Amino acid sequence: MVDQELLKILVCPNCRGQVEYREADSVIACIGECRYEYPVVNDIPHMLIDEAVKP
Repeated sequence: MVDQELLKILVCPNCRGQVEYREADSVIACIGECRYEYPVVNDIPHMLIDEAVKP
């Protein structure tokens, strides 16, 4: 589970859009323009554009 306080300050590194945590998929998903999904490994978000799954 990703810390809720951390989720409040995270933004998408690609488009600076808002993000949401999708626990079932273990991803932080951009809900802004780009819709990139960043993996969460061992409860640690990997917010690197190179590791994102692009739509």
